[in-house]
Amino acid sequence: MEQAIVSLAVERISDLLIHEAVFLRDVKDQVESLMAELKRMQCFLKDAARNLEQDARFQNRVSEIRNLAYDAEDVIDSFILKAAYQRGFLGIVKRFTSIFTKPYHLHKIGLQVKAIKTKLQNISENLPAFEIPDDGEGSSSIFKVQQQFRRTYSHVEEEDVVSLEVSTKDAMTMLLFEEDRPHAVVSIVGMGGLGKTTLARKVYNHVDVRRHFDFLAWFSISQQCKPREVLLGVLKKVLSPSNDEREKIEKMDEIELRRTLFDALKEKRYLVVLDDIWRSEDWDILKPAFPPGRKGSKILFTTRIKNVASRADPWSTPVELSLLTDDESWNLLCRKAFPRSKMGSQCCSEEFVKLGKEMVKKCGGLPLAIVVLGCLLATKQSVAQWEMVHKNIHGHLNELPHQDRQYGAVNRILVLSYNDLPYPLKPCFLYLSHYPEDWEIPKKEHIRLWIAEGFIPENKEFLMEDLGEKFLEELIDRSLVQVSRRDYTGTNVETCRVHDLLRELCTKKARDEKFLEIIQQPQHELEVTLAESMLRRISIHPSKSKVYVKGEHPKLRSLLFSQNEELVELCISKYKSFKILRVLTLAKRGNYDKWWHVSTEIGNLQHLRYLKLYYNNKMILPRSFGRLKNLYTLYIKFCDDIVIPDGVFKLERLRHIVIKSVGKFHVDGFRWRQGFTSKNIETLKFIVVDEKAAENNAVLRWTNIQSLGIEFTRAEYVKPTLILLAKLQRLRSVSLCFFYCSHLDLEPLSQYYHLSKLKLLGPIKDEPHPNGHVLKFLPLNIVKLTLFDCGLRQDPMAVLEKLCHLRILFLKGAYIGSKMVCSTNGFPKLDYLLIMLIMLEEWEIEEGAMPCLRELTLANVESLRMLPEGLRYMTTLQKLNLIGISSLLKERIKVIDGREGEEFYKVRHIPFIRHFLMPK
Repeated sequence: MEQAIVSLAVERISDLLIHEAVFLRDVKDQVESLMAELKRMQCFLKDAARNLEQDARFQNRVSEIRNLAYDAEDVIDSFILKAAYQRGFLGIVKRFTSIFTKPYHLHKIGLQVKAIKTKLQNISENLPAFEIPDDGEGSSSIFKVQQQFRRTYSHVEEEDVVSLEVSTKDAMTMLLFEEDRPHAVVSIVGMGGLGKTTLARKVYNHVDVRRHFDFLAWFSISQQCKPREVLLGVLKKVLSPSNDEREKIEKMDEIELRRTLFDALKEKRYLVVLDDIWRSEDWDILKPAFPPGRKGSKILFTTRIKNVASRADPWSTPVELSLLTDDESWNLLCRKAFPRSKMGSQCCSEEFVKLGKEMVKKCGGLPLAIVVLGCLLATKQSVAQWEMVHKNIHGHLNELPHQDRQYGAVNRILVLSYNDLPYPLKPCFLYLSHYPEDWEIPKKEHIRLWIAEGFIPENKEFLMEDLGEKFLEELIDRSLVQVSRRDYTGTNVETCRVHDLLRELCTKKARDEKFLEIIQQPQHELEVTLAESMLRRISIHPSKSKVYVKGEHPKLRSLLFSQNEELVELCISKYKSFKILRVLTLAKRGNYDKWWHVSTEIGNLQHLRYLKLYYNNKMILPRSFGRLKNLYTLYIKFCDDIVIPDGVFKLERLRHIVIKSVGKFHVDGFRWRQGFTSKNIETLKFIVVDEKAAENNAVLRWTNIQSLGIEFTRAEYVKPTLILLAKLQRLRSVSLCFFYCSHLDLEPLSQYYHLSKLKLLGPIKDEPHPNGHVLKFLPLNIVKLTLFDCGLRQDPMAVLEKLCHLRILFLKGAYIGSKMVCSTNGFPKLDYLLIMLIMLEEWEIEEGAMPCLRELTLANVESLRMLPEGLRYMTTLQKLNLIGISSLLKERIKVIDGREGEEFYKVRHIPFIRHFLMPK
């Protein structure tokens, strides 16, 4: 890890010498000399990483190098900040001015650089001589590592890594048994990493379970149980609240939430999973919110502590998971260590078998340890490399007391897998520790944070985001990170998670290596006080609905706040106390129609690269935003309206601008600026286009743009703008908003050959036209399509069903006709369909239509008289969600006291039919 930290310092100095060299003048040689000394230390650390067992004195030397690398970075960042102040914030990469000729400023940085270099030289006098390779260890080294990564990645959903047939059968029997008693609890018990959550997920998604229960919900508890969040999360799943109702629910206290949830569930046969519960007291707090419900309602626990299960329900025998046998352990190891070999152990030599069986015994039958070990061994191609892994495991165990060896081996294997990571990946892995336990981690957000932290440097050969994807894939391939959800393509990762045991390792390593620390907000206090003695990266885990940050921490690099922004507000007393921040997340709550004037002090955070702002009303950004010259990502959410200063559009390093507003799909005030032609921009949502933009070819400089949201003010601006954008080859996602337009010409969309995701928001006139339906120009390669409030009069299905790659389709107010037809062989790859059409009376589905449909949601189809007959032919359909359907239609598909409704035969084959309650 120290090698990675030194590498980051080298990258920072390289950036200084490239972009701010004009400021250095007389000290440039000293700075270059410091970088050379750090590179020398980097070479030493690279060699030291191969010798993990070193004495305390040696480890102290390594720690000293790490701390000096941090100091070097502090000197550089502080110098750049001072330079920016003295120039009057006119930019630090512009023309040199005479103010920097003052000897004091250069003399001071010269002394600081010299002091650090001297300390490094004193350390190196007692170390072996290391030659610096000709290619160095700078930014190019990361890309050489990337080229060494394995080329094949799993890209498959999490598979069952162990045989769970017997346990699955036991759990299913207990869940489906209709015992008539309140609070019946089924528990899955076992040590961490044994597969409790995997088993729970398996039965939760089982077709028989889905059919048996009226309502199902899943919530992860973890060691820090937050009852209000659990109750709120389950309540949102059982209801289908509008934005106003959602805000009302979020303001409820725990007593109100318990009562509301109790009322919502009392007429249902429900199953609620509480994953990873640690204390009986947590269940005692939650229990009053769950009514007896209909006969057969159940709560499913997973827990490491058997006593928690027995106290929750003394009449229920827990399902206890066993450790794997030797044969099961070996078979699992082979599947991971030899992924390209279907024959597993039969295809590997005797030496591999001998070493592998000795190592797998050290896993103690724990599936997680076996999987991680197998993925580690999969990176080792020779017997000698396997012997080295074996030596590291065995040697460490001999130092442990006998009674600690089983668990010590498991921990050692996880540590070995971490130590084996290429050095650029180590900070990327440790950074995952800032998320709370069981958190679902958004991939895009996390990669953008990696970039902001400097873990992925700029390079002409790769986009940083693309390299970040490769880094994440490698962590997944090594089983250090698990895939949680795939995105609309069905292959790319959307969210991921870290297993509890690996997160414990991650958190401990991050703290031990002075990389990142987590601060838990005191239970009965709003304030969190920061101090310079704390680590440079801090993640705040709140316990209240508000966190007030005070104190001073001039070396703070990141203030992370991964809590649900809808629930918690983060306030900062003094921005000037954190001047070299790179990452900042802020949340604020406001009263109706109240503006948030973001403090002008935020413009003093010259090093800021990632800024995320949450507010539930209107926001005004200060002019000082134009000073944030290093900003890569600006993400603003929950704004009803926003005012953005022109200076934002002059920030040349900006890569991602995302503005998400509450209650509408467009953002007033976010208007086109002629000077905004950044070639670095990749994400831009939403921007208002006027006639100047339509005539401006400068958009062609957006060569890296991948995701774009546009609001048009007049119809005549649409076609010329679309013609220009069609030339952008990297464009993958487009949202077009035209609520103030009519008679649109969408013909240029047919030239968007690389587009995979498209949203059309606003009215589209579709009178009969000799060239065909107005939607006939949609690009054939579209995978996800959203049509919102388009008000089409002609049935759009005739055109849409010919989109042969379409997997996800949302129709929300898209069609105002009364009849819709889906033809045989139409929608060949459609996986998910949402229909929200209040005028729809009749829907016809021909046999053979939508052959791959897995989930269907019908929302507010109040006029629909009956479900289509063709539903019964759709054998792939697994889930039917019904929201706001007529009471008559609801009765026709229900089973009441064993008597089937007259249309039930159309949906009998669907495993999971969910009726959402409408909020009162």
